[in-house]
Amino acid sequence: MKPVRHPDAPAPGELLGAHYEQCFGCGGDQPHGLHLEARAGEGVTITAEFTVRAAHQGAPGLAHGGVLASALDETLGSLNWLLRTIAVTGRLETDFVRPVPVDTVLYLQAEVTAVAGRKIYSTAIGRIGAPDGPVAVRADALFIEVKVDHFIDNGRPQEIRAAMDDPDQVRRTRAFEVNP
Repeated sequence: MKPVRHPDAPAPGELLGAHYEQCFGCGGDQPHGLHLEARAGEGVTITAEFTVRAAHQGAPGLAHGGVLASALDETLGSLNWLLRTIAVTGRLETDFVRPVPVDTVLYLQAEVTAVAGRKIYSTAIGRIGAPDGPVAVRADALFIEVKVDHFIDNGRPQEIRAAMDDPDQVRRTRAFEVNP
């Protein structure tokens, strides 16, 4: 089924912000995290960027492949803000096209390509140095819609309690409730 942007989704150009401050991908409280910033695009698309820092390297002076996969995963996961759906990664297939040097900005673009029941299919591309720069990484993903109980039942209790006691976190979670 063709994906449909939720009527209450963030407006095109709007910065999405962190879904959780401790998130390695988007959270501001992670000193070595990606601090990835995603913006809503047109339709069911996202643009994002992050700067590869020394803490992200694998080979000397180059981004670790796992960090690049994390950036793709975070960007693809941000698409769920546009669907107003809570979903987790079911599959992430990544192609590494060229190395990404430390101190490089990686520009990412992602879009939902189809929705089938609880399955959300999406694709992303990462470019070096500019939105139209050389392609460094690509990914195709499958996300699975879940209820918030997925996190309550599987997360560490102290983090779950802290998140549920945080009014900003509760607000972000409620933003996904279709029928509150």
